[in-house]
Amino acid sequence: IFLIFYPERGQKFSGKLGCCGWLLAIISLIFVIGLFPFTIFMCVKIVKEYERAVIFRLGRITDRKPKGPGLFFILPCTDNFVKVDLRTVSFDIPPQEILTKDSVTVSVDGVVYFRIYCPISSVANVTNAHSSTRLLAQTTLRNVLGTKNLAELLSDREGISLSMQEALDEATDPWGIKVERVEIKDVKLPQQLQRAMAAEAEASREARAKIIAAEGEMKASRALKEASLVISESPSGLQLRYLQTLNTIAAEKNSTIIFPLPIDMLQSFMQK
Repeated sequence: IFLIFYPERGQKFSGKLGCCGWLLAIISLIFVIGLFPFTIFMCVKIVKEYERAVIFRLGRITDRKPKGPGLFFILPCTDNFVKVDLRTVSFDIPPQEILTKDSVTVSVDGVVYFRIYCPISSVANVTNAHSSTRLLAQTTLRNVLGTKNLAELLSDREGISLSMQEALDEATDPWGIKVERVEIKDVKLPQQLQRAMAAEAEASREARAKIIAAEGEMKASRALKEASLVISESPSGLQLRYLQTLNTIAAEKNSTIIFPLPIDMLQSFMQK
């Protein structure tokens, strides 16, 4: 009769449960049949599409494959089961005070996404899979960031997240957990360090601005030198330049007009 509910498993269970286990299972089955149909409500269980049930018979896992989704049967006196949710779960890593490789104290928090891919391992190998994963994520965050300096922490968040994911996935694999994604949410720096970094950045920008201005002055002086050489080849060219300057000043409607005096007229006086 037992094989009606669990066909082709009698030999497998007999090796695991032993004589006493078989006797209790048969007594429980007789009790179920004797009180049918009242016991049908105790035997039939339902799990949802995203859930699986791990059945224990007399403290032993009856099969290496979980039940569900849908209907399944248990013996009310000898069996109990644990439901396992297979959906992806996310949780926030609380802000952790971390000392970086270059001795800078920062506060870092993150988020982890994981799911259970082996319900039996998550029930049999660890007391609380979700809580254990959360604690391990906090420790892994401190261990990984402790090997990075501040510049790497601020610029290479993607690489740090990937390193944390690989470390967590390897550690939680015996628990039947798959870590799908790890993200660094925020990096908080001390106020004094923020002011120092801002002052350093401002000084760096000012230095670059001075260098650019000096390069511009040098290029302008070279251009003026080349222009003076071209004008010196033609004395009348300098007079035309004077007239252009006068035209520019007159166009702005200024009350004061400077009339350029040709330098050639003063050369005779300068020679005397």
